[in-house]
Amino acid sequence: MTRAQFGKHLKILEFALASMLRRRMKNAGIVVVFSAVVFLLSSIVFLTSALRAEAMATLEGAPELIVQRTVAGRHALIPVDYAEVIAALPGVGSVQPRYWGYYYDIYSDANYTLIGVPDEGPGSAGQLPLHLVEGDMITPGRTEVCVIGAGVARARSARIGSIVSLRNSRGWMQEYEVVGILAGASRLLTNDLILLPERDLKTLLGLPDDRATDLLVEVYNPNEVANISRKLLERLPQARPISHAEITRTYDTLFDWRGGLLLAMSLGAVAAFMILAWDKATGLSAEERREIGILKAIGWETSDILELKLWEGAALAITAFLTGITAGYAHVFHSGAALLRPVLQGWSTLFPSFDLAPRVEPYELGVLFLLTVAPYIAATIVPAWKAAITDPDRVMRAS
Repeated sequence: MTRAQFGKHLKILEFALASMLRRRMKNAGIVVVFSAVVFLLSSIVFLTSALRAEAMATLEGAPELIVQRTVAGRHALIPVDYAEVIAALPGVGSVQPRYWGYYYDIYSDANYTLIGVPDEGPGSAGQLPLHLVEGDMITPGRTEVCVIGAGVARARSARIGSIVSLRNSRGWMQEYEVVGILAGASRLLTNDLILLPERDLKTLLGLPDDRATDLLVEVYNPNEVANISRKLLERLPQARPISHAEITRTYDTLFDWRGGLLLAMSLGAVAAFMILAWDKATGLSAEERREIGILKAIGWETSDILELKLWEGAALAITAFLTGITAGYAHVFHSGAALLRPVLQGWSTLFPSFDLAPRVEPYELGVLFLLTVAPYIAATIVPAWKAAITDPDRVMRAS
């Protein structure tokens, strides 16, 4: 590109910006509506993606098979001696009982997840991807201590050395010393978590010695999980085997469905944007037609007119897109997605808020760009092209 050609394009851009300033009120209205639509769509996409990533992080290192027991179609405590039957199946490694449950805290109006740490250490407590922010993990043989998640620490104003009181199954308050505060690959996983020594948890929840919450099954060959599940059901009809793949599919389906629900709820805003784009595509205003006719009469080429309108449409669309994306990012990752989060999380009693890890995929931005910016620019170019190929005298008389 020569210097003269570059100067020409620069002058067209300058003229486009000046033209937009002359119609600043109209263009400001378009930017506001456009930005609102992009904000809504980007918030849904960002939140769905971030929650899915958080959920998938909770499954890292999870066993290939979890076995529960159902009674009358509901989850019930499973006999510990089921482990011997399962361990005898070909292809099965270790089978470990797991003790966990939920605890509603009336003081912070939140639900906690309690998990028992066996004497072998926290690494065997469900194979959770955990590490400490500060303090120590529970050591074998130690009792009346706990390790808590960051959300529990905030809700209870607790720190290392603080005492956390929980009401046991008999209605008495039991005190536990905080020896560590958790973090993890997923903030969704560790935020509401309390780790207790296994014997303390069984006492707190009133679990009998011969019962566990579920069993964690090690499978040597992941391809044999379905076959082992079938054999397991033949021997233990009340058992309910849940594979790692089934849990992953459930999370994917859940967030896809809830994300789709939010998108369906936002159809009104999308419809407003489509009306805006359609109005832009169906024709130019009398002032814009007159401007195009004058430019053609003084020697502008059709390609120059199209470039002018391309600059105008691109400036408006990209400004609105960047504004909407920035607002959506701030809404999801800095403001807790207050408008959308309850629908996607779906818990009746929502645990104290936690920050989602910022996560933006380039292809998501690309899809949003193609769905919003590209149609608008095309809607700007088409009517301008029709006016530019028409005789200038006819255009100015018609306007």
